[in-house]
Amino acid sequence: MTLVVAVVGPTATGKSDLALDLAQALGAEVVNTDAMQLYRGMDVGTAKLLPHERRGVPHHLLDVLDPQEEASVADYQDSARGVLADLARRAVRAVAVGGSGLYVRALLDRMEFPGTDPQLRATLERRVEDEGARALHAELAAADPVAAEGIGPRNARRIVRALEVIALTGRPYSASLPSHEYEVPALQIGLDCDRATLDARIERRVERMWDEGLLEEVRRLAEHGMGRTASRAVGYAQALAQLEGTLDADAARAATAAGTRRLARKQMGWFGRDPRVHWLDAQDPDLVSRALDLVAAADAGRLPHPEPGTAVRRTLGS
Repeated sequence: MTLVVAVVGPTATGKSDLALDLAQALGAEVVNTDAMQLYRGMDVGTAKLLPHERRGVPHHLLDVLDPQEEASVADYQDSARGVLADLARRAVRAVAVGGSGLYVRALLDRMEFPGTDPQLRATLERRVEDEGARALHAELAAADPVAAEGIGPRNARRIVRALEVIALTGRPYSASLPSHEYEVPALQIGLDCDRATLDARIERRVERMWDEGLLEEVRRLAEHGMGRTASRAVGYAQALAQLEGTLDADAARAATAAGTRRLARKQMGWFGRDPRVHWLDAQDPDLVSRALDLVAAADAGRLPHPEPGTAVRRTLGS
């Protein structure tokens, strides 16, 4: 199989544009690895490229779920691997792009998916409502400190999933997480950006979301119902609060910017821990040619092993 080129990194660094540039240069098709862009109608708040913005490049796994549905990494893996198999049969390269780290890993790495128990999960979700996510996070920390370190105390959905897996398998949740071992041959290109510049980009993105009609988009989605995942996405939760009158416009925008900054730090931490990512400066005027040089070197089997951690220190350091 031809190497998959995966463009990764924090939000607002220009991943979609670079992926398009690479796809055009390589005769490739784009595979989405952003969990929120799986949802139909969630366009403005996810910075999804609309069909007329895709330069004629086919895109896969966009708009495949209704907002009422809950995204599943296991289902995503099945669909995404099917897309890769189809592209391989047609001798077409895949350029994967998105900032959802677990979805990138599901696409590329060896990854197990322990089963589920709806009754157990419902019990855990009720406990979140009654006791709060932090109480269950403390329980997770006692049972599996490694998993708890990687899951924030406010991430109720992942906390519930981790406790569910521990109860079902009798093993730490972290034992089921993927190792840094490709099942699909790949090159990961990470886009890095210094903190001040990234924060400014995030502020501009949030302003653009409201200017381009996020409130109207959320109002339409809410009329048909939004599931837990969709309604809690950064930007969507704040827009819903504005529509409900619990936040005014300025507060909703400020909360979205703050939430997006937290998301970007989390994404940088996730991808920064993967020593296979080759980091490039998102502001480099020669970004596309440098990325193509990496692809050529990877295809020829002469790519140097990246130095882990450099991009994380630069992005988060100042």
